[in-house]
Amino acid sequence: MSDKLVELKTDNDFIIDLMYAATENMLQTDIYSEVGLGNRCFMHPDMLEALNKLRATLKEHNLKLKIKDAYRPPLAHEKMLQIIPMEGFFARTPERSQHCHGSAIDCILVNREDDEELAYPCRVDAYEKRYAEQIAQGKWDDFKKHLERAKYTWTSSPEAEIKNREFQRKLLEQVGLEALEHEWWHFNLPHKEKYPLVDFRNENGKFIFL
Repeated sequence: MSDKLVELKTDNDFIIDLMYAATENMLQTDIYSEVGLGNRCFMHPDMLEALNKLRATLKEHNLKLKIKDAYRPPLAHEKMLQIIPMEGFFARTPERSQHCHGSAIDCILVNREDDEELAYPCRVDAYEKRYAEQIAQGKWDDFKKHLERAKYTWTSSPEAEIKNREFQRKLLEQVGLEALEHEWWHFNLPHKEKYPLVDFRNENGKFIFL
């Protein structure tokens, strides 16, 4: 494997549960298995270094961090755009998506004892099955309204959900990551120009990053 990306595996502090390595997502498709990645969580070494700084704080607060997305192969991103061409949902090209550079993650805090997710104003990716079904039929309006809940400016949810959202942002920013104002679950490395696009192929189980 190239030294461009490194792998984070499930352990005492992190849970790897990539949403696009399953069918419970807005695409209703397991894209990552289609392109040969599966539920494998790769990222730039700088991202892994930042996440490792979280370990003591996560333990102190009796929490884990569940990773819902990390490195995204460009081919997977292109397939995602074909399924959901809605402007603004996915970056317009793989080059524009920091996931395809290994410099972004989507994540959620969970309780350490039972791995139960904390409550937030909406689910990661604003996923709900009814919206996924509507989008598959080309109906966007209800989902676009629902996406307002993903923004940090959204305050019309129970106080506990807002506090969880703000606490997660504080933790991730403390280790040097940047929040995305319209997606509470997304964090990326600063200075994105430092991180080139990384291509991927799976050759008989051997992962190659280019």
